[in-house]
Amino acid sequence: MIPWEHIDTAQIPGGGELRLMRRGDEYSIMSGAIELMNSRLSGSEIALADLAIAKLGDTTGARILIGGLGMGFTLRAALAALPKDAVVTVVELVSEVIEWARGPLAHLFDGCLDDKRVVLKRADVGAMLHEAAAKMPYDAVLLDVDNGPGGLNREANDRLYSVGGVVAIRRAIRHDGVLAVWSAGPDPAFKGRMHRNGFAVEERMVRAHTSGKGARHIIWVGVAR
Repeated sequence: MIPWEHIDTAQIPGGGELRLMRRGDEYSIMSGAIELMNSRLSGSEIALADLAIAKLGDTTGARILIGGLGMGFTLRAALAALPKDAVVTVVELVSEVIEWARGPLAHLFDGCLDDKRVVLKRADVGAMLHEAAAKMPYDAVLLDVDNGPGGLNREANDRLYSVGGVVAIRRAIRHDGVLAVWSAGPDPAFKGRMHRNGFAVEERMVRAHTSGKGARHIIWVGVAR
């Protein structure tokens, strides 16, 4: 078997690190011993975009925010489903992840970062959502941050996925807009926070692989009430 090769390391603001690994034509982003994403496992990231946009309905002139760049699967799926007048803002905290997207992972992005509809920002998505609450709200917010509410960076998760975080997200989304959240596993407490703080919530189980196989992941799709 081909061994894994360590390509690069990224420091996460606030603590921790990510490692970009390669084995042949397969790429992986790791946090410690935990694999956060793999280039062969795009099914649930694609589903995050597909489920959100299907729930949104009319996407004419849609303003979409994606929290977490990853390997670009959610962004590519969103662009494939959205019209030419949409605006997709992608927010990524770790600068090296953006560099990987334009470097060793560029083939996975297939030029989508140069799409005229895309605005890429190196920022904290929580801060961006607070700003949006005071300005024009988004039609949809898609979050794939830190493995979901039960992720690795507890302090950051507490800010984004707490009651206060969900309230801020709701303020940043228009009435009847959509919040879609990816998670590595179930989290009844977070689903309850969405329900109690302004969202009619559906929970969907999706597979990691586009073939319908692999690990089971959770996506919550909430319509802002």
